[in-house]
Amino acid sequence: MTQQVIRRGILQSFNATSYTASVLIIEATNYVLSSVPIATSIDGTSAIVGATCAVLFFDESNYTDAVVIAVYGSPAPSPTPGRVVFSTSVQQINATTVNNGVTSTFTMSGLPTGILGIVYRLSMSTATAGAFIYAGPHGATLSNYVELDNPGIAGALVDISGLLPVDASGKIDIQANGGNCTVTLYSYGYVF
Repeated sequence: MTQQVIRRGILQSFNATSYTASVLIIEATNYVLSSVPIATSIDGTSAIVGATCAVLFFDESNYTDAVVIAVYGSPAPSPTPGRVVFSTSVQQINATTVNNGVTSTFTMSGLPTGILGIVYRLSMSTATAGAFIYAGPHGATLSNYVELDNPGIAGALVDISGLLPVDASGKIDIQANGGNCTVTLYSYGYVF
């Protein structure tokens, strides 16, 4: 008869593609299990190297028949990852002109490192009817992210709000198309 058992471990690595991990079993300090599946109820951003985890062995004598069922303890991220955190508004860009056909890069400030995106409000005005801007993470294909169009009235102020991904360094790109555009961006929070 097989006996199920739960053992404590320390997460050594995490593969987000296969949703598997390498785990050092605490009771066997030199035994590392590799390619251990992680329960889908665990937020992938919580699978932090060095964190304590609980490993369920379906058969105590078979160390290859296991799953990580919980990740907890140190190092615990702060705030908890995989969540939207709202904050006081921060003006990231203030009435900056982006010239037609030019992509400008902006670094978000006053935010924690490692964020995946921002909660934002982006405003644009232009003297050219029909001009528009693209915004997205630095180095990305901007047309795949945010597009803010002028309604065809020169001098009109238009804005958009939502979630905007950033690159690993907290940077975004804004590109003006069809005319020079003046942009202002506020962040109201971030996504880990």
